[in-house]
Amino acid sequence: MDPATKPNPASNNTKNKQDCDDTSNHNEYRTKAIAIRHKIHEKLIESGEKERLKELLREHLITCGWRDELKHKCNDIILNKGIDKTSIQELVEEVTPYARSAVPDNIKTELLQHLKHFIDAQLN
Repeated sequence: MDPATKPNPASNNTKNKQDCDDTSNHNEYRTKAIAIRHKIHEKLIESGEKERLKELLREHLITCGWRDELKHKCNDIILNKGIDKTSIQELVEEVTPYARSAVPDNIKTELLQHLKHFIDAQLN
């Protein structure tokens, strides 16, 4: 075998070590991110902010017609499949992606702004 094309086991070890380090860093980052999300969630509940945000979202979704649109979508699915052939679980699975994508961007932006302000206030 030509030495130029012969595999170099040392370079494979370096690559494998780098892959291991990357995986370790990713897992550490993921663990920290989960812990931070959990802490934020706890603070949202303790402060009552989670309920306030849920109510704000509910009001906006009703006002913009999202809720009525979703009701029509569910009725269409039930009519097409038949009421006896549509379980709640199937209906939820089918309508959820549509429902999430149908939330207007301005509502998503407003909720994110509220969350950012809440997090900033918790950090200060």
